[in-house]
Amino acid sequence: MTWIAFGATWGAVRLITHGIRDGWLPWGNITAAGRHLHHYNLGIGTLAGVGLIAVRGDERAVGHPVVAAAYGSGTALIADEFALLLDLQDVYWTKQGRLSVDVSLGILSALGAYLSAVPFWHECARVTRHHLVSATKRDLTRGG
Repeated sequence: MTWIAFGATWGAVRLITHGIRDGWLPWGNITAAGRHLHHYNLGIGTLAGVGLIAVRGDERAVGHPVVAAAYGSGTALIADEFALLLDLQDVYWTKQGRLSVDVSLGILSALGAYLSAVPFWHECARVTRHHLVSATKRDLTRGG
């Protein structure tokens, strides 16, 4: 769910920002007191909420798919403006802003690779546990 939410949010944000910049969407940037609010601010707020659930939520809330989706969406909002956060300059539409795209695609690729290999990782863990238990039993038998 996190991977899907990250990809969908990142794609939607890219589409919306292009629509705002090119004027084909009927709305503009989000502002407060005349200051432009970047979407990484929304991502930080979302991740703060997810963190609160992780720290104070009950077990059902912590593992809920909506929490996973919120985590993916919040992370995408931040990653999309990574270059701005790195240099503290609004480089979203410049060549340096390409770093945000590269970081976002890297995160998306890494999550996709991990998720597609989950059965492999589970099997590695199972085999490792089996070997550790066997070795411990063998050592106890020899020593006792």
